[in-house]
Amino acid sequence: MQSEINPWSSRQNIDTEKLFRDFGIKPAGQAIKDLKNPPVFFRRGIVAGQRDYAAVADAIENHKKFYVMTGFMPSGHPHLGHLMVMKEVVWHTLMGGTGYISVADREAHAVRGISWDKCKEFGKEYLKCIYALGYRGNTYFQSENNPLKDLAFESATKINFSELSAIYGFTQETSLAHAMSVATQVADILYPQTREGPAPTVVPVGIDQDPHIRLTRDVAGKLRMFTVIDLESGSPGVSIRSKNAPVKAMDKLEKAFPGCKRYEGHIDVYGADRDLVEKTVRETELDCGGYGFYLPSATYHTFLQGLMGGKMSSSVPESLFRFDEPEKDIRKKIMNALTGGRMTLEEQKRLGGEPEKCSVYLLNLFHMQEDDEELKDMRCACREGRLMCGTCKKETFERVKTFLKDFNEKMDEVSHMVEE
Repeated sequence: MQSEINPWSSRQNIDTEKLFRDFGIKPAGQAIKDLKNPPVFFRRGIVAGQRDYAAVADAIENHKKFYVMTGFMPSGHPHLGHLMVMKEVVWHTLMGGTGYISVADREAHAVRGISWDKCKEFGKEYLKCIYALGYRGNTYFQSENNPLKDLAFESATKINFSELSAIYGFTQETSLAHAMSVATQVADILYPQTREGPAPTVVPVGIDQDPHIRLTRDVAGKLRMFTVIDLESGSPGVSIRSKNAPVKAMDKLEKAFPGCKRYEGHIDVYGADRDLVEKTVRETELDCGGYGFYLPSATYHTFLQGLMGGKMSSSVPESLFRFDEPEKDIRKKIMNALTGGRMTLEEQKRLGGEPEKCSVYLLNLFHMQEDDEELKDMRCACREGRLMCGTCKKETFERVKTFLKDFNEKMDEVSHMVEE
């Protein structure tokens, strides 16, 4: 099935409902229902979809081990469009997750032709931003991580070119380095589990990055020695199915479950607790040189609309602002932003605005208005024609100015961490 998504494109229209339907992405609401204090991006529906996030939510609520990882391709300066992923990663680390950040310089070099020196320069800027937001975790550049490269090579043994063509639309003109960068991204996602042991791993991404998640989940499954399924007979218990597992692994599992029935390619365990079996199988795989991977989970956030409407993209400078832009330039962009207001002041007062179409309102929804009640008041005042676009833009700019002043001060404070 063709994915219909190009993760490297800055100009594409994605039918989110169709993507959810065709590829099994679930709404976020059900998976987060047990979180006691969900953050803004969950409360406001900015994170709209998820894969297997319930395992991560359970780890958060019950203080179990889990990882959060994502990557940034250093093809340019960090900007407003990167802020949501950064906030998601930081929040998950504050909830007890061990963080991993990949600077995807091999991808930037292969896909965008960015020089290694520029990759290093841009990559440090990304790291400085996420440290300023409070991130304290693992970071690395793909090109400097030799264990990651080994894992990428091993992952590539489970990927064929027909899969890459189906998922990404690769053709005979696609460079080999581009294909290799995909295997490296798979390794990025699985890397935390190889360093610190199998555990649920959440990857916060934009919806356009789902092809990477699907491929990694497929590869993670193929790199397992066993799969555990319910018994087909309907009897209570599970069947441990071998995927060319070594004989010594089968021997260990047979010994671990007295009373089980061993066959040529599987072991049936009756009346067993599935979680215990899964744990034992993973430990056995590790003892026998395997990985025992959990399939990675993912959250999918919706895109923040560009200031001029449409998708926010660095190829359209007016659609966004960088964190280091001069204050006067940012003010100009916000004051010129596309809104959901009416054509005339009279119409605005009579008909009210349409905040859901307004890039300025959405900027507040995503980042600049932390207080839910104040955001609600802003939305109601707009719809009722009590809040004019000019006033809203000025108030929003003041929030942006305050945020950037604090953010840039914090970046200065953590700059030494990037060098370390």
